[in-house]
Amino acid sequence: MTMLSRTADNLYWIARYLERAETTARLLEVGGRNALMPNIGGGYRNEWDAILLASGTGERFIEKYDEPVQRNIETYMFFDRDNPSSILSCIEAARENARIVRTALTTQVWDAINTAFQEIREMARQERSKIELSTMTDWTTRTSALIRGAILGTLLRRDGFYFLNLGYYLERADNTARLLDVKYYVLLPQTAYVGSGLDNYQWATLLRAMSAYRSFNWAYGAEMTPARIAHFLILNPACPRSLRSSIIGATEQLEALQRGYGHSTEAQAQVRRLLGELSEASVEDIFEEGLHEFLTRFIREVGSLGAAVRDAYLTGEAR
Repeated sequence: MTMLSRTADNLYWIARYLERAETTARLLEVGGRNALMPNIGGGYRNEWDAILLASGTGERFIEKYDEPVQRNIETYMFFDRDNPSSILSCIEAARENARIVRTALTTQVWDAINTAFQEIREMARQERSKIELSTMTDWTTRTSALIRGAILGTLLRRDGFYFLNLGYYLERADNTARLLDVKYYVLLPQTAYVGSGLDNYQWATLLRAMSAYRSFNWAYGAEMTPARIAHFLILNPACPRSLRSSIIGATEQLEALQRGYGHSTEAQAQVRRLLGELSEASVEDIFEEGLHEFLTRFIREVGSLGAAVRDAYLTGEAR
């Protein structure tokens, strides 16, 4: 039995909004940790500009707040409804999509999403100066994990489950690339800092923000190098937030939909091409192309894959 495209669309976007909220929290954590480092000069200290650029909301922020002051950026990225990618906006959008397709969700999944909605609205009513950044980011990552756990633990493995997870994986692929780009391209444009204590601190901050610091040490040992970290976050399928792992996950969901609906689409063709490229790539290839250039191209390809998913399954009747 095929799912109506509007239901598939709602489920897909529930996951994309939830993953986007979590990534926004991780971006804020990167900015907050790097802001603790002393300014050693050279004009590289633009971590908050970098956060805005990575989130894709810089122009809207400048229109409303003008200067990229940390407290204003925290407010804009967590509570501001004028920012469609703020954590509050994402949680509200996820909850509205969930309300529309409530009968397609288990009670546990709906309760987890609805509770998150109630909690963040209560948080938004508090005086902003009394809420620490770490409190906001910790709440977001913990809440995201609770919702994801309810989805994995209670939903039937059929098309609704696959559309939810497809949303998660595509959003995660896009967001991991953006987090990497913040570190390598914007925060550290001067080659003089490469390999320095500052460089290593920023890489460690990125790993911690992605809950991957200990995992990296298990996989590679204590020595951090840009090449090792890039390999871990781009090409290593054992890292759950790596680009390759995310595309593997998206491939599995699309193949399950192909089996269920009985035919392949352009989305399957695109995801297989992208996975093939990542499977054959090396860190040396990526650095030769330029990490920023590679990530920009990857983000564009994930956007194209998302459009193919929309055309195949989310407009008209999913089939």
